[in-house]
Formats: sequence, C-alpha cells, structure tokens
Amino acid sequence: MQLDFEVRSCSRTCSETQRSLQPGDVYFSVLIEQETELLRHDYSAEVWGGPPDECLGWWRSRIPESENTSPKLAPADVMLNLFVALEKRPQEFSLRYMLGLLLLRRRVLRCEETRLHADGGEVLSLFCPRRNEDYELTVAEPDDQEAEAIQQRMIDLVYGDSETVTNESADLEE
Repeated sequence: MQLDFEVRSCSRTCSETQRSLQPGDVYFSVLIEQETELLRHDYSAEVWGGPPDECLGWWRSRIPESENTSPKLAPADVMLNLFVALEKRPQEFSLRYMLGLLLLRRRVLRCEETRLHADGGEVLSLFCPRRNEDYELTVAEPDDQEAEAIQQRMIDLVYGDSETVTNESADLEE
C-alpha cells in the first residue's frame, strides 16, 4: 500500500512569517485536513490568532533549550480528532489501527470487546471515557515495510519536537 501523504514534525519555522523559531520560543501547531492531505502548520506566539475553524486539533509547545529533550506526544484530544478523521479514509486503516493502539496504550481509549466482522476480519469495540463515545476499530496489521512507513508518519503526526504545554480549548492532561 502506498501512502498518499506525509505530515512533517515541527519545522522550527513560523508558517506565517517564515521566521526561524529559536530555543525557548513558544509556538502553536495545528493539524488541518486539506483534500487528501493532513498538514501540520507551526506558528510563532507573536502571530498566533487562534486555531482555524477547519483544524482537527491544535496545541502550544516550546522549542527545547537543549537537544537532549525527548519529544512529547501531541495532546490526547488532537490524537482523538485524528483517529476519528481517519475513519472516513479507508486507505488509512493501517494508520488508524496503529493510532488506536497508541490511544489504548495511553489509556485514552478502552477496549470493551473484540468480535469478528462479517467478512472475517477482527473488530475492536472501543470506549473513550473522556468523550463518553464508542468507536469501532478494524484490525489492520501492516506488513513490515508498511509498518516502518506508518511509524514514521505517526512520529511526524503526533510527536512534537518540544514540550507540550496545553490546548486551551479542553483539559488535555491525563
């Protein structure tokens, strides 16, 4: 399966001003679905005017002072929004499956039951206590080559290069 799009990690450049973000600078990241692509845009705090209406999620971060700082995950609500958006993209079932497993591991989602679909495939029934919503997740284990590509895409999508501070629109801390 060929992946249609790729989303990068923090560019360390403001999308609006093209100014380089320096260690210690606060910036905002947004994920936007645009036709067949998921795009990440980073904005310096000076030009941030709030999230665009069409964004799947946004978060505030800081460029690390030290290169020894390990990357942090995007806020849980951003990952949940991406998980929901990927449901409408059958070509992305493997990515959605891997993201679902990450959300299960982080205890954002809880597996309620496993059952067989009419076509013989396995389906997980998931519950999100944070949103009080149920989801279905088709098991779509990728082959080794696809797994590497999905792993890189997940790093680009949900890991930032810096400390996650907060998403002011919701309580995101676990």
